[in-house]
Amino acid sequence: MTALPVRRFLRRVVVLTLVAALAVWVWPRLPGAARAPWHMARLAWQEAPSALPVPVQGVMPARLADTWGAARAGGRRHEGIDIFAARGTPVLSTTEGVVMQVGTNVLGGQVVWVLGPGRQRHYYADLDGYADIQRGQLVAAGDVLGYVGNTGNAKGTPPHLHYGVYDGGAINPYGLLMAAPSISRSLTERR
Repeated sequence: MTALPVRRFLRRVVVLTLVAALAVWVWPRLPGAARAPWHMARLAWQEAPSALPVPVQGVMPARLADTWGAARAGGRRHEGIDIFAARGTPVLSTTEGVVMQVGTNVLGGQVVWVLGPGRQRHYYADLDGYADIQRGQLVAAGDVLGYVGNTGNAKGTPPHLHYGVYDGGAINPYGLLMAAPSISRSLTERR
């Protein structure tokens, strides 16, 4: 009578061991998009950051201006901040995250969306071009996403990055970027 439960237990151990071995072998061979759901779930459990590095290479927090809420055409309000830099300056991910979208839209022109810790979405817009990234890719803080430009409704303005953070609704990223000057320096100096 006791041999049957022991055999079942051993069979389960063997099956679980084989499944774990298969997972360890398969995981590195999966394309980035196939691993995205795991990373998205992991990021959702993390705390949203209380400070963020400046997402434009070489720009220090002291150069930022809080353009949140400024009037825009059609009665809209600015839901982000504009970070001015030379055209083509690398735009860096502020957090670890999963690339949700690489594409274009009417207002933002060439844009990248990254899902970061705490399910916050980070919006990088008015880009002049993209880095070698794709939807579903895991990125680290400091990875290049694209390059400063003035696409979308920013045509005719000086080159800049429009950076927004969304957590349910839009939140002002200015305070988050000003809270971490040492992080910003470390990201820009390592590039």
